[in-house]
Amino acid sequence: MHVIRGLHNLRPHRGCVATIGNFDGVHLGHRAVFHRLLAKGRELGLPATVITFEPQAMEYFAPQAAPARLTRLREKLAAIQACGIQRVVLLEFGPKLAGMDARAFVVELLVKGLQARHLLVGDDFRFGRGRLGDFGLLRELGAVHGFAVEDLHTITHGAERVSSTRIRETLARGELDLARHLLGRPYRICGRVGHGNKRGRSIGFPTININLHRRVSPLHGVYAVMVHGLLDRPWPGVANIGLRPTLGDQAPRYLLEVHLFDFAGDLYGRHAEVEFRLKLRDEMKFASFDELKARIQLDARAAREYLRVAPPGLD
Repeated sequence: MHVIRGLHNLRPHRGCVATIGNFDGVHLGHRAVFHRLLAKGRELGLPATVITFEPQAMEYFAPQAAPARLTRLREKLAAIQACGIQRVVLLEFGPKLAGMDARAFVVELLVKGLQARHLLVGDDFRFGRGRLGDFGLLRELGAVHGFAVEDLHTITHGAERVSSTRIRETLARGELDLARHLLGRPYRICGRVGHGNKRGRSIGFPTININLHRRVSPLHGVYAVMVHGLLDRPWPGVANIGLRPTLGDQAPRYLLEVHLFDFAGDLYGRHAEVEFRLKLRDEMKFASFDELKARIQLDARAAREYLRVAPPGLD
């Protein structure tokens, strides 16, 4: 998959079918859009192109109110590539793009930059300065500049629309099976293993530590997990994702800590994918480190039982 970064790199890339959006999570609805886009690309003999933004608009306009990311950029691009998309146009959402008139956005991006022949968007899509651009304007400009505009049909699960917002709400409730259905895959968080404060070693639960690089996390609490990418097979464990209130960090930030069952070794610097299987409880603040240790022992036992991992010494 070819990733094109910025409006200034568009001119050599002419002719495509395209869709525009945040595509956070790359869920079943997004994948249905990509399937339609790929089919149209084959019909016209043009590459399927996904146009997306970094940061997302809400993260630029109102960072304190922006929703938790389901996927960081690296995860999103990997998921889009797995769908078979040939090209991604990655636009920086900053003052220039935020201030661009809706008509100028269409002309600069879709007409001059990409020479788009077919565009797929939702009928509630808004764009341009003040969000004044809409589906009707796209149809009007498409007729002038020679590209068709197609309305995307809503994808539903049960009676409800599949959306990134719904998946965030589902994850927050700990409904991981439903999230898996809406995403079309188990929910995972990826990151590089870094150094922590090594407090877990002192109570017999060493952890790998993954900085989420997020202001807000879509998950909070303790989970039974499977970890991919570190060893020769997926490895079971128990994970905490949150702010570690018992440890009283001076600069709170979301951290993912995973204790791998029955493993000892150096994994620093490796890239891990943590798959969340079952929520065990919410994050809690304990009165003492001993109370925290006792609860972690209970969490580990529950995670072993759910993942069908034998207790130490019994396998």
